[in-house]
Amino acid sequence: MQIFPKIPLAQWVEEVVTYLTTTFGGLFNNLSIAIQWFVDLLVTILSSVPALALIGIFTIIAWWTSRWGVALFTLVGLLFINNLGYWPATIDTLALVLTSVIISIIIGIPFGIWASQSDTVKNLATPVLDFMQTMPAFVYLIPSILFFGIGVVPGIIASVIFAMPPTIRLTNLGIRQVPEDLIEAANAFGSTTRQKLYKIELPLAMPTIMAGINQSIMLALSMVVIASLVGAPGLGADVYRAVTQIRVGIGFEAGLSIVILAIMLDRISQNIGRGKTEN
Repeated sequence: MQIFPKIPLAQWVEEVVTYLTTTFGGLFNNLSIAIQWFVDLLVTILSSVPALALIGIFTIIAWWTSRWGVALFTLVGLLFINNLGYWPATIDTLALVLTSVIISIIIGIPFGIWASQSDTVKNLATPVLDFMQTMPAFVYLIPSILFFGIGVVPGIIASVIFAMPPTIRLTNLGIRQVPEDLIEAANAFGSTTRQKLYKIELPLAMPTIMAGINQSIMLALSMVVIASLVGAPGLGADVYRAVTQIRVGIGFEAGLSIVILAIMLDRISQNIGRGKTEN
């Protein structure tokens, strides 16, 4: 027996979502059109390049950022995916992940810079970021469907909400870890806040910021199967289809392709942040 009546939290949330969909329906529709257009553009560009040529480009990028070890893995891994027949699904997955990460960077880095300049913003943002990362990712699909319908766009929105916190946190952390004596020296020379930010803080914080972007890439990639539940195409859709049809082999192939893609993107983005290293 409850001492106090149950708080109607679910009803309140549904009323807020109904208000937002009614009031900002036009804005959500325009956002959906813009995101869908960008994803289609990425897919068109990536699909217009022959598979072997694109594999060669990725291999060169891996060699340029990470030397021969990662380059060899990229070459063999992508050829393996192409051989299995998952290249079109891989292109769709790359477009979904890249769009999610680009949106996370566009929003996350400026917000992280703002948080680094203000303790109040940092203290207010921390519990919100905790909420974004700890809430089960499936929950984000429900409002995403109401705001953006079915398809790749709600999957991207859910991925952005789940993947953006590391970019904000590590941008804030990287800037706050800049040695104080360098800031004092800049102040002594009369540098403005903008000059300190662009010439001292951001360059020194770049490895930490890139670590945050790397984490956002990995979290966005971890969302591809969940995003497929609302109609997003790609390797996640193949995994989901294999689960519903109990096709172990197909599920293993698609899952292995996601793992290869994750290792490739992880190593390349890590080494972009640290500079070219021996592998």
